[in-house]
Amino acid sequence: MIQKKTKENGLINLGDIVEQKEILDTNDKTFEKLMFIYSIAIKELKNKIEIIKDEFKILYNYELIDHIDSRIKEPQSILNKMENRNLKLTYHNMIENINDIAGIRIICPLKKDIFTIKELIQNINGIHILKEKDYVTYPKKSGYSSYHLILEIPVILSKSKMHVKLELQIRTIAMDFWANLEHKIKYKPENEINEKESKEWIKCAKLVRKLDNKIMLLN
Repeated sequence: MIQKKTKENGLINLGDIVEQKEILDTNDKTFEKLMFIYSIAIKELKNKIEIIKDEFKILYNYELIDHIDSRIKEPQSILNKMENRNLKLTYHNMIENINDIAGIRIICPLKKDIFTIKELIQNINGIHILKEKDYVTYPKKSGYSSYHLILEIPVILSKSKMHVKLELQIRTIAMDFWANLEHKIKYKPENEINEKESKEWIKCAKLVRKLDNKIMLLN
């Protein structure tokens, strides 16, 4: 790993600490170090989200966030994604093009909470939104619904400061239930479903959206 000149704000991009042509090897020390940095990015953001969660619960007596999940993408999944996108297997390509290596998912009770959380996240000092996709207002054809953000998180270590990309998903309890079930059934090769079953899943997704809207009105 190499260290390049810092920018004006004192932070470098994570991609600047590796050689552009250095070949990706998921078993070597460089990969281990990079995954450690991604794990720190998760801890940094998760800590800030926990503070928001506790703030609303204690100060405002409102359960804005039900729970928080996080994960680091499996090495083989990273390689598969790069190969599917015809990317040369280098560390630089991995860092620059695979934005969901580190991931956090926020689960909240109501659909309106999604947009409240999104605004609170974007107002956190030092965090930048690079991309966002609103699958809540505009669900996928499959019925999938969630709010996706690609964020740039400042990670401060003892001898370096850097920006690290992280994917954040925000969804309701109902959306999360449907998404997890659909993923297990629809996206496993041994459980391929036909067109009729696929249409039934879309109907289920619509019912989930109606449930979310009904609960929000009742609340």
